[in-house]
Amino acid sequence: MSYAIGPLFGRRAIEKGVNYMIRTMFAVVAIALGVTAAIAQQDPIAARKALMKANLDQAKIGAAMTKGEAPFDLDKVHKMFATFEDASAKASALFPANSIGEATADDPYTASPDIWQNLDDFKARFAKLGTDAKEADASVKDLDSFKAAFGNIGKNDCAACHEKYRLKKS
Repeated sequence: MSYAIGPLFGRRAIEKGVNYMIRTMFAVVAIALGVTAAIAQQDPIAARKALMKANLDQAKIGAAMTKGEAPFDLDKVHKMFATFEDASAKASALFPANSIGEATADDPYTASPDIWQNLDDFKARFAKLGTDAKEADASVKDLDSFKAAFGNIGKNDCAACHEKYRLKKS
């Protein structure tokens, strides 16, 4: 008994269809990744503000835990530190030469021109944030260890960098 009546029927046709779908899926994924990278390159200011907002949103969750306003949740802690690590890996590429943004009503902060005068220091601070977040993620086991790790990152990474490299519209 033969299932193939022609080149486009039967089991062989199904295999070709599956292969075609897989190739199409990979092509769509590649295009989506390329578009995402292109958008980040086209508007690095918006991309980095979104990255920093994600950090802020996670830091608010951490602050609520340290203040006792929210219960300690290790899964949320892992997500927070992963967000910080992700930001540290992506952020350096989002500060191309002279990409100083304007403060807006909903975001009164902007990048300081000092970033581009001290680019190596600036990038090193992001690398330190990534390292500290990774170490914190591995070391946190309970609320007390979280408070110590979160406080360290807040003071030595976030606040130290913002103090030097972030401007607030007066």
